[in-house]
Amino acid sequence: MNSICLYNGTVMTSFAAMEHCAVLIEDHQIADVFSKKRFDQKHFSADTKIIDVHEGFIAPGFIDTHIHGFGGYGTEDAFDTTERGTDSIVEMSRTLAQYGVTAFNPTFYPSEKENMLKALKAASNAMGRESGARIMGVHLEGPFISPDRLGVQRPETVKAVDLLLMEELWDASGGHIVNMTVAPELKGMRELALFCIKKGIILQAGHTDAKYENMVEGMQAGILHSTHLFNAMSKLDQRNPNAVGAILIHPEMSCEIIADGYHVHPDLYKLLMRDKPVDKIVLITDGLKPTEQQEGPFFANGEEVIFHDGVFHRKMDDVIAGSSLTIIRGIENLVSYGFSLEDAVKTASFNPANVMRYRNKGAIIPGHDADLSVFDEHFNIMAVIINGRIKKNLY
Repeated sequence: MNSICLYNGTVMTSFAAMEHCAVLIEDHQIADVFSKKRFDQKHFSADTKIIDVHEGFIAPGFIDTHIHGFGGYGTEDAFDTTERGTDSIVEMSRTLAQYGVTAFNPTFYPSEKENMLKALKAASNAMGRESGARIMGVHLEGPFISPDRLGVQRPETVKAVDLLLMEELWDASGGHIVNMTVAPELKGMRELALFCIKKGIILQAGHTDAKYENMVEGMQAGILHSTHLFNAMSKLDQRNPNAVGAILIHPEMSCEIIADGYHVHPDLYKLLMRDKPVDKIVLITDGLKPTEQQEGPFFANGEEVIFHDGVFHRKMDDVIAGSSLTIIRGIENLVSYGFSLEDAVKTASFNPANVMRYRNKGAIIPGHDADLSVFDEHFNIMAVIINGRIKKNLY
C-alpha cells in the first residue's frame, strides 16, 4: 500500500482551515486528516513517505474548467492534426501539474466543422494518457454564441443552433463534452439545452447579448452557470439588467471569473463578494497557449501575440487576445481584493468540482481523491499530488 503523509501545515479542507494538521493518503485517496497531537502519536508503516510542509498550506488540487493552453501547448494545435492536438493536450497536463492544477477542461474556440471534430477527437484520445493534471473533459466555448459578443473569436465560426451539428460534436468527443458556453437568446436554445441536459453537459451563458428575460428563460432551461463574468456579455443597464445583471441578481447562477486584475477591475470583486454566494464563484484562467512559455515568439489561436500590461495582445492590432493567468496567482489576487484565503482556495477547488459535478474532488476529506496542492505564504507551489502520486516536491 502506497502511503504519503503531509504534516505541519494548515489544511484547507474547503469547509474549514485547520492549523498544525496533517493529511494521510493511502491508495490514491484521502485516508485521514488529523491534528499535530494525533500525528505525534501515530505509528506509520515503513513505506509511508512523510513530508514536512513547513507551515505551508495544504489545499485541494486546483481545477481549471476554462483554459485554452499553457506552456507553449494549446488546444488549437488540434486544428492541424488530431495527433498533434493529442500530444499538446497531454503536454498541457504535464506542465499544469507543476503549477498546482490537478484537473482541467481543455477549452476549444469554435472553428470550421472539420477542425472541431478533429480537436474533439484529440481531446478524447488524450484522456487516460495524462502524466500530470487529469483531463476531466472538454469545454466548448461556442459555436452557438452571439455574433455581437465575439471577443477574439472569428465571426465565420459562429453558428445558429444546430442539433445535428451538436450530435456530431458529441460523438466526436466520445461523450466527453463537460461544459459548453452558449448565448441563451439564440433561437432553438431550449431544444439545445434539453439535449445537453440529457447528456450531462453543463451549460454556461457567455459571449451573449441576452436581455434579462432571455437569461431568465435560459435559467428555466438549465443554463445556470456563466462564462467569464463581465466579459463578452450584455452589460448591466438601468432599464434592463441584461446578462450581467441576471447573474448578479439570481443566487442560483454561478459564474466564472478571471482574477488577473485586467479582465475585471479589482474593485468589482467587492460587489461580487456582496452579491454572490461564495460557493457560486469559480476561478478560471482562460489561459492561452503562451502562458508561462519561456521563449518567444508567442502564438495563440494561430496569430502572433505580444505580452504587455499583464495580458496577451494580438500583434497586428493590439486587441487583447486573452489571459496569462495561473490559478495560484488568481488565488493570490483574490486575497488582495478582499477574499479570505479559505474562500479564494474554494473558488479554485471545491466550487468548480461542485458546479461541474465532479465526484470526490475539491475537498480534503476521507474518501476523496488524493489531489493536493501545497503552497507557501508567498503563493509558491511547493508540492503537488495527483491521484496519490507526487508530481512535484520542493521540500
